[in-house]
Amino acid sequence: MKRRDFVKQSAVLSTAGLLYSSKIFAQSRLMEKIGIQFFSLPKMLEKDFEGALKMLSNIGYREVELYGPYPFSPDAEKKNWDSITPSLGFKGSGFFGYTAAEVKNLLKQNNLAAPSMHADLGTLQDSMEKLGDAAHMLETEFVTLPAIPEEKRKTLDDYKKMAETFNRIGEAAKKVGVKFAYHNHGYGLKEKDGQIPLKLILDGTDPSLVFLEMDLYWTTAGGADPIEYLESYKNRYRLMHVKDMSKKVQFSGDGGDPQQWIELFPYMTTAGNGVIDLKKILPKAKENGVQHFIVEQDMVAEPEVALKKSFDYLASL
Repeated sequence: MKRRDFVKQSAVLSTAGLLYSSKIFAQSRLMEKIGIQFFSLPKMLEKDFEGALKMLSNIGYREVELYGPYPFSPDAEKKNWDSITPSLGFKGSGFFGYTAAEVKNLLKQNNLAAPSMHADLGTLQDSMEKLGDAAHMLETEFVTLPAIPEEKRKTLDDYKKMAETFNRIGEAAKKVGVKFAYHNHGYGLKEKDGQIPLKLILDGTDPSLVFLEMDLYWTTAGGADPIEYLESYKNRYRLMHVKDMSKKVQFSGDGGDPQQWIELFPYMTTAGNGVIDLKKILPKAKENGVQHFIVEQDMVAEPEVALKKSFDYLASL
């Protein structure tokens, strides 16, 4: 073989090899974009919102999920938030003193998107148009309920009524051009009078109007199998809170009150550093319709360290 032909053939083979390797790398990456729930670093956001966004972007996060209340939320929801913030040690929420337009620009500057906004029940029921306006400004797809108020989930009938409420919220969301999702907490996962309360909601809501965000930590703490729910309700779960648990623990009761949640906070750990089988669950989640994987480590200490560890692990999958 002439030297010129050898060099030419070697170049072709080398290029093909690079393309093949790139294809393998692209196929092996489980998540194209990894998100973060703002409740993971509320104190940092409150102190230096712009700096916190820059830090998240530098780590590699490409999506964020906001939490309320917002400037347009009902006064009752704002008062409720004000009543609990002294125990939390921070007050910031929503847009952290910025306008929705300013937040959009800051996200864009940091190569971040906001596919989901957590909003309380009052905001979803009474301020959907304003919530929709803000969502459109931020190019947000999902407006998501983080939890059902305790007084509205005491009986099975309460859960059935909540399913009807969710359908109405979902219809209202659709009218303003967004999608409604429900984030499960730890309650409603254990059998009550022969039925699983959460399934009353899942089975009693319109799949075209009510979508779901699975919280892996609270689902596990409630004694449920995440994969079973993902497969039984295929394409309903569009978002997922990715958390890990340092050792296998469950609620002391039915997971229905904040004290039981607080008891389990110490067992939250960075993704990949615990006993939740993320390598098995996350591919199943993607296979069954989850589009947004969102890290959440509630008010974690040293977020710049912990959130990077979670990102690095998930980016390696």
